This record gives sequence, structure tokens and C-alpha cells, in this order.
Amino acid sequence: MTQHQPLLAPATDAGARVADGAFLIDVRSDGGRAAAGTIPGATITDRDDLDAIFGSASAPAVSLDTPVVVVCGSERGSGPVAEALAARGYTNVTHVEGGFPAWRDAGLPASPGTGATPSGPHEPVRQRA
Repeated sequence: MTQHQPLLAPATDAGARVADGAFLIDVRSDGGRAAAGTIPGATITDRDDLDAIFGSASAPAVSLDTPVVVVCGSERGSGPVAEALAARGYTNVTHVEGGFPAWRDAGLPASPGTGATPSGPHEPVRQRA
């Protein structure tokens, strides 16, 4: 099987894919989403537990030809997830250049966050001074 490479796309292009029916997943931490905001309709998943949404690699729960758009805080977070999905055989995977900030700044659907800065995956979120 040939592995398809995920596409790193500008937020507007990724938003158009979602508008056309792509499956949108948000792999940011709870703190990241709370601080920066959420994307209405996005499926939230842990980047380290893709099986929870996609099923195992040997028995996918989502069709391998389903268009998928991955959002994180930046492409450094979404890229490894997009690559993992491509390695599982997904043939139409896109992740967002600039991550959620670019998505929000492009005027795509987003709910506001608290504006707090997440300090780490297990630390409480602290308000900016």
C-alpha cells in the first residue's frame, strides 16, 4: 500500500474542505482549547489515542478515503497526527498551517476561549497578567 502524504494547507483551504464535508478533528489539550477557543462541530480527540475515534489500524472505524482535517495549536502538533493517519492508510488528510490561531484569524468558525495561557498539560491554566 502506498502511503499518501498529508497536506499542510492554509486555514482558508482547510476550512473549505470542512465546509465540503471533511471530518474535522481537534487534537489540542483541554487547556489549549479552554484558553484559545473551540471550533464548533470539531471532534475532540487525544493525539495519543487515535484509536478512540478512528478504530485500530487493522480495523478502521472511519473509512480510509474520508477527508480528514486536523487542527492543533500549530502544525508541530497536527503534523505528527496527520502523518500517523496517513500511515494508517488514510488517503485524504490535511492539517492547518499555523494551527488554531490561523484558523481563528482567518475568520473561520470558532468560539472564544478564556484568554488564559495554558502552562502545561497537567498544570492549572493561569490568567495573563
